[in-house]
Amino acid sequence: QVQLVESGGGLVQAGGSLRLSCAASGRTFSSYAMGWFRQAPGKEREFVTAISGSGGNTNYADSVKGRFAISRDNAKNTVYLQMNSLKTEDTAVYYCAAFSDYDVIVIDYWGQGTQVTVSS
Repeated sequence: QVQLVESGGGLVQAGGSLRLSCAASGRTFSSYAMGWFRQAPGKEREFVTAISGSGGNTNYADSVKGRFAISRDNAKNTVYLQMNSLKTEDTAVYYCAAFSDYDVIVIDYWGQGTQVTVSS
């Protein structure tokens, strides 16, 4: 069992930055690929970014490429999402997720989500 707890959300002006963190329980953190997803009001949850267990591979949605960066610290059981040049359309609840296969995203565990609001 893996528990994921996100933090770092909040209110920021357009053009600003935020860093989200996701702390994981358990001793097998490095065996999981990790990802961030988001869900805006009235919309379906969508993929944002993913990172392999070793941290050597990453993947981004086109909408965030060049602005967001995912990283992980396996010694701290934590994955991060650095969000720069934020836009109002980035407003959403951001969820951390763990999955066994980096190439085939089938979510094993979800976090509870953290709200990110970008004001104009």
